[in-house]
Amino acid sequence: MKIIAGPASKELGTRVAKLLNAEPVSVFSKTFPDGESYVRLEGSVESENVVIVQTTSPPQDNRLIQLALIADAAKRNGAKKVTAVVPYLAYARQDKVFLQGEAISIEAVAKMLKAAGIDSLLTVNVHQEKVLEKFPFPAKNLSAIPLLAEYFTKEKVVKEAFAIAPDKGAVYIAEQARKVLGGECGYLEKHRDRYTGQVSVEKGEFNVKGKTAIIFDDIISTGGTIVAAAKILHELGAGRVYAACVHPLLVGDAEKRIREAGVEDIVGTDSVQSSVSKVSLAPLIAKELKELLSG
Repeated sequence: MKIIAGPASKELGTRVAKLLNAEPVSVFSKTFPDGESYVRLEGSVESENVVIVQTTSPPQDNRLIQLALIADAAKRNGAKKVTAVVPYLAYARQDKVFLQGEAISIEAVAKMLKAAGIDSLLTVNVHQEKVLEKFPFPAKNLSAIPLLAEYFTKEKVVKEAFAIAPDKGAVYIAEQARKVLGGECGYLEKHRDRYTGQVSVEKGEFNVKGKTAIIFDDIISTGGTIVAAAKILHELGAGRVYAACVHPLLVGDAEKRIREAGVEDIVGTDSVQSSVSKVSLAPLIAKELKELLSG
């Protein structure tokens, strides 16, 4: 197995290669004056099982094209099999038609990646896991929620914290965290306007008075959901409020707004490299790749 650390995930790809004791293959990349991407593999991949580690966080379009070009280059240079490890899978939130005339973006992305030469895919906390069933090649979702919860028990020395999901559909996330934290879990009622995208959050039926509450989510984008949830938790008397997410996109002033809402700390992973990326996905990814290799 050889690991190609894509331009968007150089550090994560290097960590995965070290854990697997696998040979890394460097990628030379550049952007032409007109904005087009260029990539070149700087090592042999002939007759090898190749793993490309490349997240597709903003700028999504650029990073998706880089991933496709790297896959194409690997296959053209004799790679036996190409597995894409895409920690943050762009366009996964449009997994069905909400309004007439829309495209299903994640299905279009999947078809593009298949055409580029990708044979299988690993991702982490994709927005809707069931969408992977429609991929034209094997695709598997991993969860980093236990890793995030472990960070709080070890680094923050938090015990029996209350794990909160931002909506009923994500209650499984809170349940995964609860198993590590040892406390209780619950969820808030979130509503999103399909036209404006505006989010509203309502109180849930649970008791967090005097407790440490941690809001767990797969993605923090603009921070609106976390801000609304934090305000409610403080109204309910929570002693301390934290936020944890797998994919810290933190668009614009999201981090500032979240902290101003009374969130003591934000903890994310290196799925998206940011100022809050305190948990590495490398052990999770390496473990899965090792099992695939042994299988």
